Amino acid sequence: MDLFSNSSVYNFSKDNVPALRVKAPATLDIETLDCFSNQLRNPEDTIEQLDWDRINPATGPVYIEGAEPGDALKVTVNRIDLNEKGTVCCLENEGVLGHLFKGSHIRVAPVKDGYVHYLDLKIPVKKMIGVIGVAPAGDPVSNGTPGPHGGNMDTLMITEGATIYFPIFAPGALFALGDCHAVMGDGEIGVSGLEIPAKINVTLEVVKGKAPKYPILEDKESFAIIVSKPTVDEAIAHATELMCEFLEQRLTSYTRPEIVMLMSLTGDVRISQVVDPEKTVRFVFPKKYAAGAEF
Repeated sequence: MDLFSNSSVYNFSKDNVPALRVKAPATLDIETLDCFSNQLRNPEDTIEQLDWDRINPATGPVYIEGAEPGDALKVTVNRIDLNEKGTVCCLENEGVLGHLFKGSHIRVAPVKDGYVHYLDLKIPVKKMIGVIGVAPAGDPVSNGTPGPHGGNMDTLMITEGATIYFPIFAPGALFALGDCHAVMGDGEIGVSGLEIPAKINVTLEVVKGKAPKYPILEDKESFAIIVSKPTVDEAIAHATELMCEFLEQRLTSYTRPEIVMLMSLTGDVRISQVVDPEKTVRFVFPKKYAAGAEF
């Protein structure tokens, strides 16, 4: 089953018309444009030519039969196939360092044999999905803004082999994704990674009655709770509290102070992105210290 990039939305909304309806569990290939809607694909292209109404497209939405508010949507990323080239940019007065230069600048970089060829450097590919989520409960949320529904979380752990659990706020969940990167550093400080079209294979399942408060990610080694708030400090505080709650419900032989100390010994606060309207962090906890714990 395929969903093509001509089915794009620019916000997450319960009012979006489904591009596809499926019954869970469902495995499908989803084709995505890059965050510029493929408008900057050649060295001679410029930021000035951009249609800014076409930024951060997400392919979808997918309506999952039987998915209801209060459930969790379980999304497993099976495979990410990247295009042969991507684009990185920086803009005056945008991002963390935009005050240090004038004008806008782009570079188109080939992706070949597992490397991004940027200038005279070879940077190992680190595939990831920047925008992924479900319809929020209230008003539409721009694809550029992350929140409890997911959205533009720009989290490096959202890659092949990861499973993300989203709270479902609207019937059918209305899942969509886009904004893939061939490589990006934590923080995305210049407002872009290597932005690239891709095809993503995902499996969608519904976990009845287990909606988390914010997206929870699981891979072979870790659990992570991904939180977006107006400030990094607020996001860190909320992510650590939610991880404490998550562990307390599963490591029932430990007291709360013991769990807090364990988190301080073995857990990591990691910055996902600091350039969107809401800042995103993740608290990552190693599974080896939570034997038998499951979502």
